[in-house]
Amino acid sequence: MKIYTRTGDKGTTALFGGTRVEKHHIRIESYGTVDELNSYLGLIRDQQIDAHYKQMLIGIQEKLFTVGAILATDPAKATLKSGKERLNIPKINEADINLLETEMDSMNDALPPMTHFVLPGGHTTVSYCHIARCVCRRAERLATFLNAKEPIDEAVLRYLNRLSDYLFVLARKLSNDLQAEEIKWIPEKL
Repeated sequence: MKIYTRTGDKGTTALFGGTRVEKHHIRIESYGTVDELNSYLGLIRDQQIDAHYKQMLIGIQEKLFTVGAILATDPAKATLKSGKERLNIPKINEADINLLETEMDSMNDALPPMTHFVLPGGHTTVSYCHIARCVCRRAERLATFLNAKEPIDEAVLRYLNRLSDYLFVLARKLSNDLQAEEIKWIPEKL
């Protein structure tokens, strides 16, 4: 399989189903940002972190490929007139969202209560988590914008929302595990 096809040389690309759109189309921006997020998760996974978190991140990366496939699919070509699915694309389901919530609850139980916002940083690994969280929020914003134009599976929006929360809690847990200083943001008094 060749990596280059030359079909995008004029600024368009194909969605699953064959529809061609401009490379700056909101659908492309949405799944491109999910791809960027996936790369940052790989960077976090490459750090010296607990094996459980590495396995969680692999599972999340796989789910993000599913999210990307959903976002990359032309909704008009995804199903037949009979309602049967034309393309074999996995789904994000309630169990995927519940897993993130369960993991967050478990991590939070091992952490001191959060009384203030915290400044990102303290350790390179923690900073990577915060960057991933911000990219995830951007992916969510783009997906909600896409959803306003062309409705997408609601589970995708919920998953991205929960994933950004998960990455925040993971950053706090890694700060704790790595004994990194967590600097509280305390607003200046006027």
